[in-house]
Amino acid sequence: MSNPVISPRARDLGIPLEGTPGALNAITDIEGVLVGHTTLIEGEGALKVGRGAVRTGVTTLLPRGRLYDPVFAASYALNGNGEMTGTIWIEESGFLEGPIAITNTHSVGVVRDAVIAWEMENRIYDPVVPGIDWALPVVAETYDGVLNDINGFHVRSEHVFAALDGANGSRVAEGMVGGGTGMICHGFKGGIGTASRKLSGDAGEADGFTVGALVQANHGARRHFTVAGVPVGRELTELPVEIHKSGAPPPGSGSIIVVVATDAPLL
Repeated sequence: MSNPVISPRARDLGIPLEGTPGALNAITDIEGVLVGHTTLIEGEGALKVGRGAVRTGVTTLLPRGRLYDPVFAASYALNGNGEMTGTIWIEESGFLEGPIAITNTHSVGVVRDAVIAWEMENRIYDPVVPGIDWALPVVAETYDGVLNDINGFHVRSEHVFAALDGANGSRVAEGMVGGGTGMICHGFKGGIGTASRKLSGDAGEADGFTVGALVQANHGARRHFTVAGVPVGRELTELPVEIHKSGAPPPGSGSIIVVVATDAPLL
């Protein structure tokens, strides 16, 4: 298990991006939101199922810290068939009642079970809501089987506990961390990213509020890679070939999970 690394960000490198970020330029600019990662990196060389190489992990978000305090929520699927647990209860109730976790495709089950175990062990529902003894957490996935021994099932309960216990409201580690460790984006190394924007007076009644997002990116062809309006993917023609197992990935393949949070008073 490796520790998160804080890497230089686009603004640190002088890339001009629109909008005014919050103090951290992260989803943790929303008061109460905590983010934690467990990053699993082990082994090198050819794949040996059950032994590695391991390039995976789990990322957790706590919308109101370590207490039972539901927030208004909704979910939306742009397209495709990625797995995300707990969305039916969000549709039914209109609330998100606990953590969100993001991991690899074959670890959704163990992460879901571990989130519930962590909530019960830490008495998240008691004494605020006596008698509540069940949970339907939100766990989402993207596929890291190109770079990771995904069928080795290396994400375990203790890794989820570590990500939840270590979640905090400071600057968020990005890139090859947590659930994003083994991901690929636009033919480059993918992973975790986050940002925030302060809403201006042009936003009317939303003036002074903040919107934050966290992304696990595992999608896109290189030709579509654009930074601040510049078609970087089409310009960087001298780079090595895109990362994939064999041949070009099928059209439409790839995944992206986006978590959006705001302190604006929404219903």
